[in-house]
Amino acid sequence: MVSNDSRPRIGITTYLEPATWGIWQREAAILPRVYLDAVAMAGGTPILLPPVGTDPSVIGILDGLVIAGGCDVDPGSYDATPHPETVDTRPGRDDHEAVLIRAALDSDLPLLAICRGLQMLNVALGGTLHQHLPEVIATDDHRPSEAVFARTDVKIEPGTLTAQILGEGATGSCYHHQALDVVAPTLKITARAGDGTVEAAEVEGKDFALGVQWHPEETPEDLRLFTALIRSTQ
Repeated sequence: MVSNDSRPRIGITTYLEPATWGIWQREAAILPRVYLDAVAMAGGTPILLPPVGTDPSVIGILDGLVIAGGCDVDPGSYDATPHPETVDTRPGRDDHEAVLIRAALDSDLPLLAICRGLQMLNVALGGTLHQHLPEVIATDDHRPSEAVFARTDVKIEPGTLTAQILGEGATGSCYHHQALDVVAPTLKITARAGDGTVEAAEVEGKDFALGVQWHPEETPEDLRLFTALIRSTQ
């Protein structure tokens, strides 16, 4: 835990991608700035966690952890055959985030998992995923077109941490074609979209271990999830 005179140190997972800056074109650890801004505006200090040299002991210097969104989770991590639409995976990132998730849960570190992060939370705890959601719900409503976020209404279960933070419902920015299928035994579903898609879940028995399928960092005027994460560290 942090002292009263310092800002909570919030680790955020990053990913390796080809990047260009100035005259350089190199592989780099990257993360959209909106995550950094959301953590900072909520009162935390963001610390980037690249998928290189993963060491679970890093949890000891953090006050909270955000598992960021991104590419598809490798179906091999939950013993499934790849779907034709599962084309962009990073097994090394999956391993990195699974280690950090388990370490955070083991040490009761406050955890917020976002989009792919919720999927990784489920897989790390023994769950599985729908690899291509449009085949399940018969629409592309959760990823309407390339690089365009959908606005998705969710209904939240009363009496949950999710409800304490957001109330009985919320509208989030979604961009995903995978979603939770078999929910891990220690996860409790706390919100769904109107089509039944799992939109939030919490780890039972933990004070703050929450995942959402939408992207709260894309709505800077509503920092309630990030603010709740920061407050849970104090």
